[in-house]
Amino acid sequence: MLWVKICGLSTPEAVETAVDAGADAVGFVLAPGSPRTVDAALAASLVGAAREAAHRSGQEIETVAVVRGQSLEEIARLAREAGVDTVQLHGDEPDAVADSLRDAGFRVIRALAAGEYTRRTAAGWSSPDRLLLDAAVPGSGARFSEDELDSAPSGFWALAGGLSPENVASAVSALKPSGVDVSSGVESSRGVKDVRLIKAFIAAARTVL
Repeated sequence: MLWVKICGLSTPEAVETAVDAGADAVGFVLAPGSPRTVDAALAASLVGAAREAAHRSGQEIETVAVVRGQSLEEIARLAREAGVDTVQLHGDEPDAVADSLRDAGFRVIRALAAGEYTRRTAAGWSSPDRLLLDAAVPGSGARFSEDELDSAPSGFWALAGGLSPENVASAVSALKPSGVDVSSGVESSRGVKDVRLIKAFIAAARTVL
């Protein structure tokens, strides 16, 4: 089944809607400079809301801290305080950071622009972590272009970049990712999640077999 992550959540209502609608993962931005940034204390309360909602419905939910350009010490502190399962690295963090986070008990998702992924793999790079491939400007809401990707990763990878309830099914059918990740595509305005769009996105993603 397609893995579905709703990211950039900042309210209990949005978190509970995502879980109740069948999301596999929910993400919280713990990096500065985003309209979706939350602090570790709020993230911890949202993680609790996600787990309570998952328990009520008898399902599992993965909780993800999204970080960018922070030190290993800061990332580890934020992830511990938030109580997340997974850290999503959205910057140019070296592989040693991912290794240390795994050693500390966190799962890791490595987010890259598609062009950067192509450049790295051409140089012989491979990642033991799950990959999230984004558009040229990750987090911008710009649409991912199939032309940006020479070849898809052989392991688990999620598609992000300009996804919405209207286009997610066609994007998945064209690119065959293991999962999808959305943030701006389920917002009524920048940084403000719309529960109707969250439900519609997950429903549309689930139509793809």
